Amino acid sequence: MQTRIEARPLYLAAQVREMDRRVIAEAGEGFWLMRQAGEAAYALLRARWPKARRLCVLCGGGNNGGDGYVLAALAAADGLAVELVALTPPERLADDARRAYELAAEAGLDALGWRDALTLDGEIMVDAMLGTGARGAPRGDVATAIAQLNAAGRPVMALDVPSGVDVDSGHVEGAAVHATLTLTFIADKFGLHTGAALDHVGDLTLADLGVDACAFTDLAPVAWCQEAQWLATALPPRRPSDHKGTHGHVLVIAGAPGMGGAALMTSEMVARVGAGKVSLATDAAHVAASLTRFPEIMAHGVRGGADLAALVTAADVIAVGPGIGTGAWGQAALQQALAVDKPCVVDADGLNLLAARESPTRRDDWVLTPHPGEAARLLGWSTAAVQRDRRGAVIALQQRWGGCVVLKGPGTLVYDGERLDLCPYGNPGMASGGMGDALTGFVAGLLGQFGEPARAARLGVLIHALAADAASAAGGQRGLLASDLASYARRLANP
Repeated sequence: MQTRIEARPLYLAAQVREMDRRVIAEAGEGFWLMRQAGEAAYALLRARWPKARRLCVLCGGGNNGGDGYVLAALAAADGLAVELVALTPPERLADDARRAYELAAEAGLDALGWRDALTLDGEIMVDAMLGTGARGAPRGDVATAIAQLNAAGRPVMALDVPSGVDVDSGHVEGAAVHATLTLTFIADKFGLHTGAALDHVGDLTLADLGVDACAFTDLAPVAWCQEAQWLATALPPRRPSDHKGTHGHVLVIAGAPGMGGAALMTSEMVARVGAGKVSLATDAAHVAASLTRFPEIMAHGVRGGADLAALVTAADVIAVGPGIGTGAWGQAALQQALAVDKPCVVDADGLNLLAARESPTRRDDWVLTPHPGEAARLLGWSTAAVQRDRRGAVIALQQRWGGCVVLKGPGTLVYDGERLDLCPYGNPGMASGGMGDALTGFVAGLLGQFGEPARAARLGVLIHALAADAASAAGGQRGLLASDLASYARRLANP
């Protein structure tokens, strides 16, 4: 039975601007909302840096700049020294941004126009230059200001979005602010959680300003940000009458000659998340090591497709791809795995073999788990294009190949054709060999237990990232190995 997924809604910038427009239209004027944003930002700044006495606030020409002017006025009224920098001449400001500037002027602040020789002074820097409507690489004075802000080496608070980050995609085209803390307004934005944005956002906080985004039922979220507490309801306790046959028989086809590590890694992770039986089909040279490391796995040495036929028939779920290569052994492995009508997880060389086919093979019962390079091959795109639009890429992958697609990387995405989930967990320590094999094992083990590709993919991604975070907390990011995840994954699979 599918359980309710605990997750936070994520939106695009245009959707949030429409929410903003409707709220203002109902109220009759919008400056009160800008004041709320500035007040929320100043309160968070004081809570984060209570001893700070000097601020530098850089304001652009739109409503994002207006939020900065309100914050500056509040800080000045509170007795802080404020260096106020106007990237857009105040006489060019309009509407609410103009009113916010006047509020700062009434607080005794003189806005400095930008010049390259300007020295930014402040214990805390506030980025209110470019808002959610900005696209492309920052230019001119803004680009220069971003470079100086980053070079200052001081804590930075970004309002709504770090300037230079595409809030819809997470892509960074050119210069972008490296924020210590980002406060985003009204509703959370998709692009703050994935791709290159994660190098710039810092700690992220939402101030909804009293607006209930979910009340706008015609503005459906474009994605859902996973919450760790979902595990408590998604992984129910086992029944006293359960036996190994009720939790799935997973066959792992992995490890062409010389690639035994991938086979061992994947197989162990299948078992650690609770699959009832795990069989491994691998090159015969790896069988002895498999039994020594993990005797619970039923390891079989195979030479080609003929040896695989009986094994795939006996299994409930198949995981294929890690370390199979793209030669004859790997081609036979993938062909046998896909010849039967059984749920499967395809990764690594399995994906490269799929990409080499003349036409896509669509299935509803598989999970594909590409990293950006593999995704690019599956789509015929460049890797840079995938990373520039990760949301568009995972949607295109699912439309072309079917099933459920996991696009790995910072802010891993899971899409089944209806719902897009984003995993906000994980850490740079996961940039090591074998992490993808571990994920394949987790997803396949859960698929064996629940028989639902999308559910297994979402749970597998979440457990994978949380296990890596737990392992990192225990010993640090450098030197984090995929095998370190096993014991933590087992605990997470038993909430």
